[in-house]
Amino acid sequence: MKLLRILGLAAVVGLSGCDGFTLDPDGGGGGGAGGTFSRGFVFVRTGTSGRNLYAVDDNGDPNSPLQLTTQGNAYYPTVSRNGRSVAFVFRSGSASELRTVPTTGTGQPSTVFSSASTACSGCSNFRFPAFNPSGSTIVFTLDQGGYAKLARVNADGSSFQLLTNGSPYVYGAASYYPDGQYVLASAGYTASQLNFLVKVGVATGSIDVVSFNLGNTAQVVATRPAVSPDGTKVAFDGRTSSGTQIFVALLGQTLTNVTQLSSHTGESGVQDTWPSWRGNTEVAFLSNSGGNDNVYRLGIASTGAGTLVVPGAMEPSYGGI
Repeated sequence: MKLLRILGLAAVVGLSGCDGFTLDPDGGGGGGAGGTFSRGFVFVRTGTSGRNLYAVDDNGDPNSPLQLTTQGNAYYPTVSRNGRSVAFVFRSGSASELRTVPTTGTGQPSTVFSSASTACSGCSNFRFPAFNPSGSTIVFTLDQGGYAKLARVNADGSSFQLLTNGSPYVYGAASYYPDGQYVLASAGYTASQLNFLVKVGVATGSIDVVSFNLGNTAQVVATRPAVSPDGTKVAFDGRTSSGTQIFVALLGQTLTNVTQLSSHTGESGVQDTWPSWRGNTEVAFLSNSGGNDNVYRLGIASTGAGTLVVPGAMEPSYGGI
């Protein structure tokens, strides 16, 4: 069992099942636990009421996160840059809803867009929402007619638009550039081979391929690429022949200087996924190293397993100011 020290958060002396660590999957509800949220992680935990959203501020206690939803069926959370709102997908059977919920822990979720909407006939399987820098627009991935497409909608539910209609590619997750005019998305010719990175205009739907490959080691993007806050770098989880690791590369007209960030000496098959930037020089990610789903952070000048920041978490997103 791997024990790591938490920096910037309250100390956790062990992982689930170790002395000194207590995880209550349905605890931390209401506005009191976890402290006031301004900047930190939003993530999914599964408890007796299903998959719900939780938040923990950088100055909060990861053992007592703030519970944001109670209805279950929550997937793919992303926190706005100002830290005030979370967008996520709510699933009920084959139906999908894009929803938002405040990070106060006291509000109820609001539906932004539904797969039942006549504005997108035949749309299903919503996933991977991403806020623009101002928090006014959400780009997300959906399925329609057998293709995975990117779409955008205002956070108030207005002005829905399919961005990549007619494109020869299928799409995974997207991440906004700092200017808010473009997103960087994973793409490919099949849903199981998302080995491109493309730049998509949010207003025009223009598509420019940034790279037709992910370097010499990574084969496909497992969940998402993440553009750094300054727009100069991308972090992504690349599936390799020995698991999934976090990679960082410089962004420009093409992808350059691709380096593997995460590694686990003596442990094979580890899945490191869901990268998020914490500033411009540090990446946080989900790892199942040791058999547990936990969030770690790692400076981009380093290589290794990282430092534990949030235990017992899935699908993490970092944000806030």
